[in-house]
Amino acid sequence: MILMNKPTVVTCGLPYTNGLCHLGHLRTYIPGDFYVRYLRRLGEDIVFICGSDNHGTPIVVSAEAEGVSPRTISERYHKHFDEIFKATGVRFDRFGMTDDPANHARTTQILKALIEKGYVYEKVIQQSYCPKCGRFLPDRYVEGTCPYCGKHARGDECDQGCGRHLEPGEILDPVCATCGTKAELREQKHYYFKLSAFRDYLLEYLPTLKGTVNARNYAIGWVENELMDWCITRMLDWGVAFPAEGADGLVCYVWVDAPIGYMSFTEEWAAANNADWKKYWMEGDRVHFIGSDIIYHHCVFWPAMLHGAGYEPPSAVVASGMVTIDGEKFSKSRGNVVWTKEDYLDKGLPADYLRYYLLDYTSHTRELDFSWKEFQARINNELVNTFGNFANRTLNLIKNKLGHIPECAVEAPVFEEISKSLAAIEEAVRAFEFKAAVDNILLLASYGNSYISNEAPWKLLKTDVPRAEQVLRNCLQIVKACALVMQPAMPDFAQKLWEMLGYQDTVEAHPVSDAMVPFENTVLGDVKPLFARIEDAQREELEAVLAKRAKEAKEASAKSEGKSEGKKDEKKNSGEKPMTEEEFEPISTDIVTIDDVAKFDLRVGEVVKCEKVEKADRLLRLQVDIGCEVRQIVSSIAKEYTPEEMVGKKIIVIVNLKPAKFRGEESNGMLFAAGESASLLIPLRDVPNGTKVH
Repeated sequence: MILMNKPTVVTCGLPYTNGLCHLGHLRTYIPGDFYVRYLRRLGEDIVFICGSDNHGTPIVVSAEAEGVSPRTISERYHKHFDEIFKATGVRFDRFGMTDDPANHARTTQILKALIEKGYVYEKVIQQSYCPKCGRFLPDRYVEGTCPYCGKHARGDECDQGCGRHLEPGEILDPVCATCGTKAELREQKHYYFKLSAFRDYLLEYLPTLKGTVNARNYAIGWVENELMDWCITRMLDWGVAFPAEGADGLVCYVWVDAPIGYMSFTEEWAAANNADWKKYWMEGDRVHFIGSDIIYHHCVFWPAMLHGAGYEPPSAVVASGMVTIDGEKFSKSRGNVVWTKEDYLDKGLPADYLRYYLLDYTSHTRELDFSWKEFQARINNELVNTFGNFANRTLNLIKNKLGHIPECAVEAPVFEEISKSLAAIEEAVRAFEFKAAVDNILLLASYGNSYISNEAPWKLLKTDVPRAEQVLRNCLQIVKACALVMQPAMPDFAQKLWEMLGYQDTVEAHPVSDAMVPFENTVLGDVKPLFARIEDAQREELEAVLAKRAKEAKEASAKSEGKSEGKKDEKKNSGEKPMTEEEFEPISTDIVTIDDVAKFDLRVGEVVKCEKVEKADRLLRLQVDIGCEVRQIVSSIAKEYTPEEMVGKKIIVIVNLKPAKFRGEESNGMLFAAGESASLLIPLRDVPNGTKVH
């Protein structure tokens, strides 16, 4: 938890200007915006920063394919993301571009500082070269085989297999991604950042890093297991020129200048607002909102680079879980994607509905599944039937039945309930528990809904007018409180409700503590239904768009790969001796339901570190990467497996098991093994860490 009493810069991971915005992007930006909005309403001094990531080979490849400049591509998608953010209520104080002069200047300054301090060195490496295209092949220009897992990979990352970062020259069997020609290996000079020199510093720093536990634990696991130097140059014409003598033709690797953008964009904001950017970067806190796929870059590489150049590292890193669509892996190539503009905003759906869903569906660090059916259910049941029903009943009864604002004082128990809600919401926001925060906002509305239903002021108006006035006065105070606390989550609807209450200014101009200030208006504004239901016909139309896209993508993939239908599976003889009748364990007669099975959250995990537990012959202590974090699991398999052969294995893990202790070692999960020999259950195909087992 961060209790801020000093200036703070909050950033969101930079969208890459090589494609359109989809719901997966907003998993990071909307929580970041909610966090900033709420804490500002508590009086915190925050500057909210982001920008577009304009460099790297994917943009160059796209530009070449279109016959335009990389800057043209970057400006197009930069404008697209800027418009999407504004349309969804994500308001950055500065949304810059990494290709602008300020970022070139700050990147150059930081690199020169690292060079002067001896943290950068030259190295001649063997790099892929295409004789047909006549150029070296950095990153996305080259494809081949991952040297670690043997899967197909691109030049800078094993995107189809183990997901490891690949250094220039590491990829096996390289071919040119542009023309398909087999690449040659030629010598080329590059520059490396001595990341390995920061191991001790990072092991001291990371336990103090605030934010979400998945970011901190994942980074610690990486640093303890392996920390290799990074090649920070590429042979390209697009990017920040590397500031070293004799580095002609080399630009900075994109993961050097991209995070520096956080700093340079703050400088640009400060220059435009007559502010001091150093107050935020040298004296204040620095909070990064990111996706869990870039934890390594933000918790390992970026802090080391900052420390080496004489700057303070991040105070907190908040890493979100990934997004799935209808329980399936998010995939643009498979059509399993919801585009923010085309599929949502252009359909006339309120941005605040999407904000609510993304904030409240699940804990920020867990996988978020988007489905139109669940979206409809949450909007109709929670916003329309609970929140909207309470607000509209209260205001309509006062305006249309009572005819005036009750003048009596609000009863103490109501203020006590509002006060408890304010405390719970603030605690959750500061702890980056956004679902808990929004749940508490809804609980306040639920309290009001139950109160008005139980008191039934519409009946009291016929039998006991003074009591009816008291009840409606209490409800009016709860509605005011709801409008104030809902604004960071649903700013548009909060403003509509605020105006229904008769206010002429913006709800944003008021601190959330005004929820404890008695309602002061003498007349209400126009009272209209606050929320509209998502009808079945609309939901079915939205589902049909998604299904059609997935079907078309599947057909296109099958056609391009020459797949034929009706291929029969081939059974392979494992060579294992079948069990005897005596060896066969009887099948359990304790029948379970599908609901019982669904309680187990099974995930694919990768063992990144393994050690024997001292004074326990059968126990191994494993550090398992489950996608969103690295978990410690203790298992009695030391007789069957050595620590060395466990590292790198992908296993099946129960991740929602109650923690237990074995010989004083905490175990947060359980792996699966079959038989006396503890044969591990493993996925037959390589899938990303954290993949859910159905």
